[in-house]
Amino acid sequence: MKATNWQRIELTAFGGPENLKVVTEQQLPEPGPGQVRVKVLTAGTGFTDTVIRQGQYPGVKQKPPFTLGYDWFGMVDGVGSGVSTLQPGDYVADMPVTGGYSQYLLADAERIIPCPAGLEPAQAVCMILSYTTAYQMLTRECALTPGDRILVHAAGGAVGTAFLELARELELTVYGTASAAKHELVRSLGATPIDYRTTDFVAEISRLTDGQGVQAVFDTIGGHNWPRSYRCVARRGKLVGFGALQVTTGEESIPSLLWGFAKLLGFWRLRPDGRATGFYNIQSRREKHPEEFREDVMTLLQWLREGRLHPAVAEVRPLAEAADVHRLIDAGAVAGKIVLDCQA
Repeated sequence: MKATNWQRIELTAFGGPENLKVVTEQQLPEPGPGQVRVKVLTAGTGFTDTVIRQGQYPGVKQKPPFTLGYDWFGMVDGVGSGVSTLQPGDYVADMPVTGGYSQYLLADAERIIPCPAGLEPAQAVCMILSYTTAYQMLTRECALTPGDRILVHAAGGAVGTAFLELARELELTVYGTASAAKHELVRSLGATPIDYRTTDFVAEISRLTDGQGVQAVFDTIGGHNWPRSYRCVARRGKLVGFGALQVTTGEESIPSLLWGFAKLLGFWRLRPDGRATGFYNIQSRREKHPEEFREDVMTLLQWLREGRLHPAVAEVRPLAEAADVHRLIDAGAVAGKIVLDCQA
């Protein structure tokens, strides 16, 4: 093993940000057959990481201690036997769900995504989870055309701002719920903000659309919110749920969420009103359609390289400040996305 000191962020127990600790390793991991060692340049942070930290993410079976970090962008630092498609110096990215908060890691060469050279690392990592999530819902889950109207909840967050910029690229009319502090950001991305704390968004959408509704609603809030979002959907439109934010904040119970799923994936689909419903999870969709995931990530990376996309990076923080970043995310105080600089 190659000797060098490097750091990663370890989750010592499920719970609050205080359980995120800096761990210093003495030896670099050696790639096995079919693997590459990656020097991680940036790691994304966001609401999903906080859900994993709390032990509430259904896709994670690991028990602490383990390294947190849903997605990363980096450079190949070493290759194992049998790897011929990648070499040291190549830029790569992936979305392993855990493991990204680290200066070095091992990854399967066949799974990771090759990236164009010349990308700004803090912007590039935004393409992996946040932008691919939004892009796939806009293009794979819904059949939208220029001029269609959509409603995005949590529009000022990491995925929300990705929705807004991509929707502008696709020539859609966008309404976004957000706290008042994030309205300027929402407007700057071409959307009409709605203050969910002081305004009934159902009534506001009806007013803004002359009672017609929107062609799609993207709702990460949870089962308690989905019925209200459903009321905003126009005939032949679609409601897509993709999270349960209020469960993790304690504002919604598990029974309420399950009842929401029963309506989203069952009862509403039986209604003869022309409206569709569904739930999106990026990991389960990737496992079913890996070729589409790779294609979509590479499309977004190319758009970034061409200057078509400008992610709303709120801050770039050193890896060691991961716990402080999680405190900001928990407080809902991040407009856009905070990125960790893993080599700082």
